Amino acid sequence: MLVFDGGCVFCRHFAELSELRSGIPGLQIRDGRADQALRQQLERRGYQLRDGAMVIDAERVLHGAEAIAWLCGRMAPSAALLQLLAPVLAEPQRAEAIYPLLLFARRLALALRGLPVDPSAEPSGPRVAGR
Repeated sequence: MLVFDGGCVFCRHFAELSELRSGIPGLQIRDGRADQALRQQLERRGYQLRDGAMVIDAERVLHGAEAIAWLCGRMAPSAALLQLLAPVLAEPQRAEAIYPLLLFARRLALALRGLPVDPSAEPSGPRVAGR
């Protein structure tokens, strides 16, 4: 299962491409911003959506660059963007080096929509602007 921040347009686009075109059998995609129960369950285990996407593989949770490297290493993408990104981000050291830039882009996208980086910081639960 891929848990992503649905408030971020980049994250949403990547998640949609991953689900539709990645070739990973049985991959489930969950919007962690909208799914408060899942987000809280992960937070109790020490994983914060504000720090990046997560992949849950059985009982193991991969977070941030590790999650993206795992996902990209298993993709068989047909989408042009993923054909470019997957081989680059599948290498754990490159994913680790590039991931801070992805987080920065996410922060900018959320700021432009008026959303906090940490969906748990929203007092009345997550809202997604423009939807």
